[in-house]
Amino acid sequence: MAVVKFVCAIITRSLFILAALIGVWRVNMVKNDRLYWLLTILFLPLVVEMIITLKRRKGQEFKWFSLPIFFFLISIIPSIWILELHHQWNKSGDPQQCKKLDSWDNFMNIVSAPNSTMSNETLKHLEHVLSKVCPNDWILGLHQFVLILLIIGKWLLPLGGGVTRDQLSQLLLIFVGTAGDILEFTSETLSDVKEINQELVYIILAVWTWSMLQFPSHLAVVTSPQNSVEMNDGDGCCNFLLSRHSNDIWNIVESLFIQDGPFLVVRFVVMKQYYVFHQMLLFFTIKNFLVVILTLYRLFVLCQDFRPKPSSSSPSTNNGL
Repeated sequence: MAVVKFVCAIITRSLFILAALIGVWRVNMVKNDRLYWLLTILFLPLVVEMIITLKRRKGQEFKWFSLPIFFFLISIIPSIWILELHHQWNKSGDPQQCKKLDSWDNFMNIVSAPNSTMSNETLKHLEHVLSKVCPNDWILGLHQFVLILLIIGKWLLPLGGGVTRDQLSQLLLIFVGTAGDILEFTSETLSDVKEINQELVYIILAVWTWSMLQFPSHLAVVTSPQNSVEMNDGDGCCNFLLSRHSNDIWNIVESLFIQDGPFLVVRFVVMKQYYVFHQMLLFFTIKNFLVVILTLYRLFVLCQDFRPKPSSSSPSTNNGL
C-alpha cells in the first residue's frame, strides 16, 4: 500500500508539471518569444514540495490544505492569464482558417496524423496541428484540462492525516460542482466582452483566480474535533457555530465570498455597467442570486437553531412532598 501511495504521489505531480508545461509551451508559441520559457521557474515550488513530501511524509498531504494543488495553480494560472489577455486584445488578428473543435469530424481531422515512422516528424506534425486550433478553443480546452486534472489529481493524491475516504468522496463531489460553475463563469462571461475592455477582462480573470483557490482547501469536509461539543450558558453564538458547524460555516464563506457572491457581482456589473444582456447571462445571474440568498438563509437557520444547554438545577428541597 505504501508503494502504491508513493507512485500515485509521483504520477499526480508529474501530471501537474506536464499540464503547466503545456500552458507555457502554448504561451511561447502564441507570443513567439522564448523569454516566456522563464515561466517554468514557477514549477520549482511544486518540484521542491514533491521532494520534501515524498521524503518526509511518504507522499501524504496535510489535513487542512493541499500544497501540490496550490503550487500547481501557481504554475498554471499565469500562463492562462497571458493566453486570455492575448486572445482578448488580438481577436481581430486570429487566423481565419483555424480549426474549430465543434464537431467530431473536425476533431478527427485535427488529430489524425499522417503515416510516419519518424518520431521527429510526428512531433512536428503534432505541433503544426495544435497551432491550427482556434485560440478560443485552445484556451477553453486548457481550462477544461486543468479543472479535470484538479479533480483526478485530488483523487489520486494520498490522503492526509485525519482525512477519511468518506470525506474525500464528499470533497470530490464538491470539486465537480465547483469546476462546472467556474468553467461556465469564465467561458460565458469572457465571451460577453465584445470590445476591448481592459478593466472588465482584468476583473473577470481576477475573480476566476480567486475562485480557483477553493481547490487546495479541505475545510469544507474535514470535521473539527470540537464538532460534538454542546452549547453552554457561557458560550457565545459565534464560538458555538465555529465549533459545532465549522464545515457549514466554511461552505457559507466559500459561497458568499469566493464563488457565488463574486460571480453575482461581476455578472450584475456586466449587465448594468456594460449593457450586455442575453438569456444565459440572466439565468446564471439569477442562479447566483438564489444561491447567495439560500446561503444567507442557511446561516440564519444555524443561528436560530442553537439552544443554550440549561444549567443543572440544584436538588429540590421538597423531597418529602
